[in-house]
Amino acid sequence: MELVKTVGAPVRDKLMADGVILAWGIETPVLRYPGGTTHLIWFSVANWAGVDKVLSAMEAQLQKLAAEDAKRVESARANKQKAEMTTAERQQAVFDMSKTRDWLARDVVMGVGPNPPAGTLPVTRYNFGKAKPGKFGEWRRTWEKYNKPVFDKLVADGVLLAYGLSVEEVKTDGDFTHFVWMATADMSGMDKIGPAFAADRARRSQEEQDSIADQFASLTEPDKARSIVTRSRIFRLPAAK
Repeated sequence: MELVKTVGAPVRDKLMADGVILAWGIETPVLRYPGGTTHLIWFSVANWAGVDKVLSAMEAQLQKLAAEDAKRVESARANKQKAEMTTAERQQAVFDMSKTRDWLARDVVMGVGPNPPAGTLPVTRYNFGKAKPGKFGEWRRTWEKYNKPVFDKLVADGVLLAYGLSVEEVKTDGDFTHFVWMATADMSGMDKIGPAFAADRARRSQEEQDSIADQFASLTEPDKARSIVTRSRIFRLPAAK
């Protein structure tokens, strides 16, 4: 976390103040497993130009820190003192770079409620799914018809802070075609999502319930479904105007 606060956070905070970054944060998975992810660093921008600005700013920050480290190391040597670890050395000591993985995703559907109170550290669930070949469009239409209204109501009721349906902008993983994410202010919010969907289905006839279940099942590969739940350790939004 110290590396994030001294290296990446100042860059992302400035770009947020400049209107480039729309939100950013760090999350850690609730469930641990061997070889699993230890943390996620994410940022949201409006377009590819925003991605370029973030990457360029991070490169510039690392170059600036490297130059400062070089001067500090040179000074320590001149004074016959042991220099502190450089930023690059600290990164190598902390991160297993061979396990680093990047995704570039685009929200194709998103719903957002009012900004949460300052200091809120959301809990987010990500549901990954794989549509059958050529069926993603039909799956999306089915999802928007039956699931989106439930998510919209959860946002309106203050249960969800936000939700989205996302796809990889640059395809790098064959295990999923899309993922649905939903963020709540705390874990108690997660308790209300399942019952909301159950209530929506319960008000329909058994015939319609069966039809909805059959539609989703016929369009996806159920054995590819996966979920992760994360806690935010840092969560930043632009300052209210």
